[in-house]
Amino acid sequence: MNTCETVAAIRALRKGWTGSVALVPTMGALHAGHMALVREAKRRADHVVASIFVNPTQFGDPRDLETYPRTLDADRTLLTEHGVEALFLPSVGEMYPDGDETIVETTRLSGLFHGAVRPGHFRGVATVVTKLFNIVQPDMALFGEKDYQQLAVIRTMARDLHMPVQVVGVPTLREPDGLAMSSRNARLSPEARSAATVLNRALDRAEALARDHVAVERIAETIREVIAQEPRATLRGLDIVDAESFTPVVRYITRRAGIMLSAEVGGVLLIDQREIEPPKEPR
Repeated sequence: MNTCETVAAIRALRKGWTGSVALVPTMGALHAGHMALVREAKRRADHVVASIFVNPTQFGDPRDLETYPRTLDADRTLLTEHGVEALFLPSVGEMYPDGDETIVETTRLSGLFHGAVRPGHFRGVATVVTKLFNIVQPDMALFGEKDYQQLAVIRTMARDLHMPVQVVGVPTLREPDGLAMSSRNARLSPEARSAATVLNRALDRAEALARDHVAVERIAETIREVIAQEPRATLRGLDIVDAESFTPVVRYITRRAGIMLSAEVGGVLLIDQREIEPPKEPR
């Protein structure tokens, strides 16, 4: 696997390739969920680039940035074992050189839902992903569906800025007990790790109610009740949105919808989501 630490190096490598190129952007601390992205990238493209960059502009709390897990040696091993052709591993100075002042923002989406819980987060995401797209110039880029709003932000950004990049969502991978795989899980104590499964249980209950054509107000109330039963978890955000327009669903789910949760568990902010299909025969 080639490792490129500068923009010039990855561009020179990219220039020598023929065929399609897929990019898997990550912040490291890689796990099986990231490898699912890599496998799908390899299935779709002739060349696969993974990037590891812990992006400071998407962290609102400096402590969160400082404690974000970093496992570079293990990450390199995983990427090599899974046949990634190139790793882009830039420094903060390489991505944000002196004098850098340009930002990218989806003005409506960035301030909604999880964006309201984490102000500025999606501006940082959109800016760094734009940089990565411009640097690597991939034909496609793959992201996990667990970050449901992030995926919508990136798709909107690519559409609005006429970026020639196909943005591909890959289904969330879960642990055997249902917890969505996330690099942040490494920061959970054993007790918090056990408590964190409450997010998936809440989503299971929500999906069952949606199938029975229960009103969204009752679905949201049930989610709050389930999470409130876990003393180590504090619900921070709950939104039920239309999957296409990303506007709040009112009354009943009649079209494909997304349920997005954010909760603090043992001092770690976790997110989870579930995409819901409407009941075939509403009651």
